[in-house]
Amino acid sequence: MNFKLTFAAAVAVAMSGPVWATDAVKNPLTESPTWDDLRVDVVGDVALDDANDVLSFDAPYRAHDAATVPLVLTQTDAATRITGATVVVDENPAPVAAVFAFGESMGQLDFELRVRVNQYSNVRVIADTPDGFKMTGRFVKASGGCSAPATKDPAVALNSMGKMKLRTFETAAAQMSTPRREAQIMIRHPNYSGLQRDQVTQLFIPAHFIDHIEVWQGDDLLFTMDGGISISENPVFRFAYNDNGATALTVKASDTDGNSWEQVLPKTGES
Repeated sequence: MNFKLTFAAAVAVAMSGPVWATDAVKNPLTESPTWDDLRVDVVGDVALDDANDVLSFDAPYRAHDAATVPLVLTQTDAATRITGATVVVDENPAPVAAVFAFGESMGQLDFELRVRVNQYSNVRVIADTPDGFKMTGRFVKASGGCSAPATKDPAVALNSMGKMKLRTFETAAAQMSTPRREAQIMIRHPNYSGLQRDQVTQLFIPAHFIDHIEVWQGDDLLFTMDGGISISENPVFRFAYNDNGATALTVKASDTDGNSWEQVLPKTGES
């Protein structure tokens, strides 16, 4: 899919489609006045099947912190290859939060990220599979996430920008011939949305956010992300992957101000 992630293009408002989730889910997608307008900009004129047969998607019904809402993608059908996923927060000023591409070593997808939610909204994920695009989602009660003040002084945030940390975890399958492991990567960046105010001057802070990330183990690409303003401050990603024996993960990132970083993070715990 070729998605438009520029701030201007994403400002199109969103409207919900069919309710995919079952009655057992506490916060299924709801009807809303915008997804039909946004849908073509996100996926074009293609069919969107129900993703619940291949992917479980969890998000809180009422978010504890609208600026860091956890989203968990868990693949339930190991036979289906999920090559990518698009995360959309319908009612955010820039609804397309991120577009992910997944390498084969991600295996059966198990992935978590954190997003901002600006007002009560459907949060949906569109999975790219060999059988076409499949969608599921949750309705999240949260407000003010895109305009919430940054947690650090701007000078401090900019000084630490681009620093990365890796934590790795051995899973129960780690003793298999192809070890399955979990990792958590954090990248220091204020990810300014353009809607936050400087707490001293009360002027709006210009949008400045990470727009591209790549994560590799050796020459093996794990995943990429093209992101917008809806990704939380100091982005964190937790994911499982099939370990190919490389001793480190390499993370590459760039932002909208033209900065770029690359860091080799040893798989020895926290870096």
